[in-house]
Order: sequence, then structure tokens, then C-alpha cells
Amino acid sequence: MSKTTIRKRIALTAVSALFAGMLSVASAPVASAHNAVGGSNVDAATTGTVNNSLFVAVAASSTTTGAVNNAAASNPSTTAVSKGLLAKDSSSGTAQTATVLAGGVLSLYASVSTAAAFSSSGGTFSSAVVAIAAQSPVYSSNNGAVILGATTTMATSATGVAALWSAPSTPGTYTVSLLTGFVQASDGQYLVPSATNGLPPSLGGKITVTVVAASAGGSYSAAYSACNTAPYTLTQNESATTPYPNGVDSSATVADGGVWFIDFNLNDAYNADLASGNIVATATNGALVNIGTDAGSTPVAGTASTDTNFSNGEDHTVIIAQPTAGAPLTTTVTISYNGTTVCTKTVTIRGKVASLEVANVGVQALSGTGGSTAWIQQNAGDITGLPAGLFTVVAKDSAGNIVSTPSTLGTYGSVASTLTTTVQAIVVGTRSTSASSTSANRFNVGTWYCGDTAGSANVKLKFTTSATGDVVESPAFTARCADSSYTYKASFDKATYNQGDIASLTVQFLDSKGNKANTISAPGASTFTLPMLTSVDYASSATAVTKADGTNVFQFTVGTTGTFTAGTYTGVINYSSLGAQVPATVTYTVKTGGDTTSNADILKSIVALIASINKQIQALQKLILRR
Repeated sequence: MSKTTIRKRIALTAVSALFAGMLSVASAPVASAHNAVGGSNVDAATTGTVNNSLFVAVAASSTTTGAVNNAAASNPSTTAVSKGLLAKDSSSGTAQTATVLAGGVLSLYASVSTAAAFSSSGGTFSSAVVAIAAQSPVYSSNNGAVILGATTTMATSATGVAALWSAPSTPGTYTVSLLTGFVQASDGQYLVPSATNGLPPSLGGKITVTVVAASAGGSYSAAYSACNTAPYTLTQNESATTPYPNGVDSSATVADGGVWFIDFNLNDAYNADLASGNIVATATNGALVNIGTDAGSTPVAGTASTDTNFSNGEDHTVIIAQPTAGAPLTTTVTISYNGTTVCTKTVTIRGKVASLEVANVGVQALSGTGGSTAWIQQNAGDITGLPAGLFTVVAKDSAGNIVSTPSTLGTYGSVASTLTTTVQAIVVGTRSTSASSTSANRFNVGTWYCGDTAGSANVKLKFTTSATGDVVESPAFTARCADSSYTYKASFDKATYNQGDIASLTVQFLDSKGNKANTISAPGASTFTLPMLTSVDYASSATAVTKADGTNVFQFTVGTTGTFTAGTYTGVINYSSLGAQVPATVTYTVKTGGDTTSNADILKSIVALIASINKQIQALQKLILRR
């Protein structure tokens, strides 16, 4: 074996241990490394991962070709420039992308601590350098690959490597790769990469390069731009998890005195910022707009419905405010760039409280001050966590938009002139936390206080805005007071049903003095015995309360299950826990349906018809004789 061969061989026991250790601690390349095209290059020595990061000079050449940093020291990026680079993603690992003009030149560089090489599926390499004295790059026969580092000294410490890659003149997709490591021979020993031994085995970085005949940059691209509404601008919270702009419109609501934002950027087909141009924001309905000039701060509210800014496409925000305090606003904001519409958004800012809608009104117990959880859940929806109540109230602005009324906004109270000794006070105990028309939390929940005598009063609720003192009253609603269920009676909606009909049974609950019962105390569990009828919605829950009129209504199908026998039946409805403890009975008739007319019925009708005709004849004879 020659001395040259021995020099190029490395003992398996020493070198394999060395590189196995290096590979075991090598970390993945950083997810974000490159700056935008036309910007400054990043430092390979301090950015990315040694042996696992491949960089492209994003700095643009002012000559006819690219350039490498001939010093090729630990930072081979100082003078590196590329020619014809149109787009480059921000990564530095094995999933990079770039776009370059046909015949363009990419200036490549990396930091390595072992033998390395650049290779490609097309195009050629030139001007390769390595920051190790007496090391000369070795090119393949077609210059489609170049090996950098021909001795084991590359393993001593990280050093810089660089080369120019000239793109093919034919448009298409090509790959450019960084390879690292030593070649393992069949006998297990490691060899320095060479034209004979082969290229390094490990893929440290890879760029998929799209070569195009002409640039598609410089014009607005909706695919690479973003525009979204936000209740606060994300410029102050930009991160990998909350990018600016994020491209997703907010579903939030903005209260009176608040502002909306539209966050946007303007990029071309290569995801590059558009050059400076006239950015114009115009709003309808008198909304005030202002375009922010600094993506890192929140702009102040505008003074007009149109604002113009001469700027590039990098991150911007538009602030939108009401022209009149307290007045609701719905506005459409249109953003254009050099006359081209790039974004249109419609937003609403709620106005001050202008109306109160009281609904789901129950009945209070005598001397009662609380409410009923069952009543609120049965009538306003299952509002988890809300306390008992007897009514709901929804506040709205003058445009009909729901307004959330937390305690910080104002106070609810009763209109004193509508109170009586029967209904003595109105209290809203739970405040709304949402202005969404689909949220159960849009409701404020309240109750009223009753004296010890049954009766009712037409009362009004009011809301006072703390900041302005504005007072809004609700329409009058009937607040009733009554005792708990004591007696009850039941009735069907019809006396006779055909098989297959739906029967509706109403149970009326009364207190001990005959008043319709309250909705605080549930009538309790019950037993229904109704022959030939099958329940549709009957619930025997002991916690179910009545309707506001003291009734519960149940639906039954007639003769749809079991053996059906037509006839007249008496059913029994029993609420055993009530004070009277007297079951109610209902009598009803069920038939098979169809024509049930008998021959006797027909004969009877004929006889009646003949008798009627005879009377008419007799009357006519009398009339003739008189003449």
C-alpha cells in the first residue's frame, strides 16, 4: 500500500468513534434562518447548525454574476451575493425552496467540521473555496458537484465552505445539496471523499430550486398576501405561533368606544414585499380610519374616512373607529395598492345601550325573592353556571346589535313608579358576558320580590350607563306573584280522536286560593294512566316547573302502539306530592277513523228529508188557496 493511500485512510476504530459521537449530538437545523431576498445575509457561524445548514446569499449582485466570500472564513457571507434570485424561503435545512431566473447564480455557503461537497441535479459549480490552508476544491467532470476538503483536518473544528451555482438556461425544477461526512469503504474503513471514493454520505441541506424564464414578482399576489380583522393589532404580539398578519378574521365583538383593526401585508408571487406604492384605506358610513406606518406599534385613531400612505408591502395595520361616540357603526373598509383593491372587510362597533328586551318571564312565589334554575334552563336554554332567575333581559343599541352589559358598563334597577306592594323590587343578579346572538351568555338574568298576597303588576326595568348617566327603560312586562301548586285539573284539546291523531293534554295547576301556580316550585313527580295513548314528550321529572300560566302541556299519539280498541275511556293524572292529592280524570273517545255511518243513520236522514219536503209542499198549497 502506498504512502498516499495510507495518508488518505483513517483507522476505523479512531475515526468511526469520532464521527459517531459527532452525529449523535448534531442538532436539527433551525426552522428560520434566511432573511428576505434583497436583504442582508445571515452568519453561517452563528446561525443554523454545523454540517446541517445550507445558506444562500440573499444579497443581490450589482454585476453580471454572483460572488462568494473568497476569504471563506468562519463567516463566508460578508461579500457573498446572488444574481437573479427571486424568492427564498426562510429555512436552512433539507426542505428549502428558492426561485431563480434561468442562467442566474446562487452564492452558497455553509459551516462544516468534516469533509463536505456541493452537488446538484443540474447547473454547474464554480469559484468554490474552503477556509483550510492548502485545500483545493475538486470538481466533477461536468462541474455538477464539487468536493471541499481533502484531508482529515476538516474534522478539527468548524470552518466555512462556499461556491457559486449557475442555474441551467432551461426552466424547470432542480435540487442543490450540501453533503457532509466521510465515505465508508466495503472493508469498514472511512475514506476522504474524492472522484474515486465518492461524495460524502450525509445530506446536510437541500434546496429545491425552481428556474423560471421571467420574473413574476413585483405585482400583488393574493396567495402570498394576508389581510384579517382583529379586535387588537397583532403587531405587538408577533411570533411563530401568532404570525402577523394571521389571515384569519376575528369573530369577536367590539363595544361602544372600542376600535377594530385590519392587519395586512402585500406580497408578490415570490412572497416578497411589494415595492413602495400608494396604499389607500377608505371606509363607508363615516368611519374613521388611519393606516399604521410602523408594524410594531398601534396607530392612533384617524380623523377622516380615507387615509393614504406611501409605503412598501411590509406589515401594516388600519385602525377603525366610530365617527360619533355612542352611535353604532357598521362599515366596509376597502384597501387598495396603486389603484388595485387588495382587501375589503366589513366590521361592526356596537353603540350605547338603547333598548332592553325582557323575555322568558316566570311567576314568583309569595314573599319570594329568589328565582328558579329550572325556569331559566327550560326557557332561556341550559345556561351552565347561571343562578336561578325569573326573566332574561338583552340590551341592544339603536341598530339592534346586542350589547354586553357587564357591571363595569352600568347598573340595572327597577322603575320605582311601577312597583307595588305586590311586586316590591326588581333585581338583575347575573350580567351578560357576550354580545353574540348565538351565545346563552348574551342574557342578563333577574328576578323580582313579592309580598305575601297573590297578584301582578306591570313593571319596568331600567339600565343606567355609568360613564354618561344615560337611562334606558324597558317596555312594561307583567310580574306575577302566586303560591305553589296545590290542586290541578286536566283536559284534552278534543273530545274524540281517530287512530293516529296527536292528542294534546293540558294540566292546569292552581295554588290553594285558586290562583294559577308560580314557576318556582315544581309540581313534582306524576303518574299518567291513559289507555290507547302513547306519550310523545311526557317527562316525569320532579324538578320540572310549569309555564307562566301555571300549565304543563303534553303530547300523545293515539293507538299507534299495542292493541287498539275503539271506545270511550277515562284517564287518570296523579301528582301525589301536591297538597290536594286528588287525582284528575279526563274522558275521551278514540275511533278507528274512516266513514262510520250506519244504515240506520242513512234511513233516519232520508225520513227527515221526506218530512221536510212534505212541509214545503203544504206551505205552497196554502199560498195558492189564498190567491
